[in-house]
Amino acid sequence: MKKYLITDPAHYTQEVSSFAQNLRQALSKHQPEYALYRDKQNPNAALLASTFVATSKEFVGVKSFLHSDVALAQLLGADGVHLTYHDREHIQEAKQKGLEVIVSTHTLQEALDVEALGADAITYSPIYETPNKGEPKGVDALKELVEKVACKVFALGGILTQEQINELEETQVYGFASIRYFYS
Repeated sequence: MKKYLITDPAHYTQEVSSFAQNLRQALSKHQPEYALYRDKQNPNAALLASTFVATSKEFVGVKSFLHSDVALAQLLGADGVHLTYHDREHIQEAKQKGLEVIVSTHTLQEALDVEALGADAITYSPIYETPNKGEPKGVDALKELVEKVACKVFALGGILTQEQINELEETQVYGFASIRYFYS
């Protein structure tokens, strides 16, 4: 099962060297195949995004993604962009720039919509209890979605333990994405 590390400002500082050090530790310890720089409020986001892409490239087999910014992802040489469902109109723009596209979804219909628009992968969430993210979908809903969607699906939301990962593997999901799992 593929692993998708998602950064969060709660787990690093906005100072470049500390950010890079924390990212290296998470990448070394857990060896994810995908990593996302996600910080929606940092005025220094472009500088940290640059550090994120450069640091991710130090690790063979890690694909780097930036949250929502297609132009910056292309400029910095990221492998892709992670869009929200509401930003789905940028899927084709990102694809034309040679970027892989992952889109956040919360329903089967959203997953089918972005798949039809050309998304390479989706996150589907929340699977488990997650602070401030609404009612969990659960593993059964994830399994149903995986059976109906052809693109890659990452389970997201409340994934903290190996037991949960083992449960997810039974759904045939492509991978899992998490913030807290990678910083524990």
